[in-house]
Amino acid sequence: MKFSAIILAGDREAENPVARTAGVECKVLAPVNGVPMISRVTAALDKAESVANIIICGPKRSTFEKSDVLVKLCAQENIDWIEPESSPSSSAWRAMKHLSENSDPNRPVLVTTGDHALITPEMIDYFCNTSAAKGCDVTAALARADKVNQAFPRTRRTVYKLKDGGFCSCNLFGFLTPKASHAAQFWQSVEAKRKKPIYVVNSFGWLAAFKYIFGILTLKEGLKRISSCLGCRADVVIMPWPEAAVDVDTPADLEMVSHIFNPSFKI
Repeated sequence: MKFSAIILAGDREAENPVARTAGVECKVLAPVNGVPMISRVTAALDKAESVANIIICGPKRSTFEKSDVLVKLCAQENIDWIEPESSPSSSAWRAMKHLSENSDPNRPVLVTTGDHALITPEMIDYFCNTSAAKGCDVTAALARADKVNQAFPRTRRTVYKLKDGGFCSCNLFGFLTPKASHAAQFWQSVEAKRKKPIYVVNSFGWLAAFKYIFGILTLKEGLKRISSCLGCRADVVIMPWPEAAVDVDTPADLEMVSHIFNPSFKI
């Protein structure tokens, strides 16, 4: 099963601290070992067997037109660019509408971010193939927090603490059927709460929030509640790579990923 991939590449802030530290126009252009993050993400998607085409959503047009890196990337036949909306969720919604109008509307969609500097084709294919095999409408990638903390003790990731253990988001989302559009719309309603797990969980009802607070909410129960709220079948893919949970939110993250060498994937 081939996916259309969306890279969310807009900045949330008017002046992003990572971009400012790196001396670039927007965060995704910040270099990691001399290569802009957006180039790393695009190369990983391009080399993944499960991805058919790519759309880069962001940065704003004035930044895009001034960037030789972005213009060159989008000159490739299988890569397109559109201007972002005001938030990642609304940008993802716009990109999905663009794909449905301009490519195969029945093709599943993979959404990731332009600051996912450590992503590899292997991670992408694992997530896409596992998602396709689950027979559900929408998926999200998670990594076990203990493995992330063990591999990267200095990084700070948002952790969802469940009865089954702690989990970190990996910024990989699969929208596999037309019903998945419900999840994209719901994403917009919880986006501002993304860094506060209890507020996100509370969006799915007081019982889920109560169980989460007392550490008795299981992953299975959470998924059942999420599916009920979304009106579609939701599931997760547990990624075996702790690197899958590391994106570049801060200048410290940028410094950290710049010191991580992955010999299995070269740009």
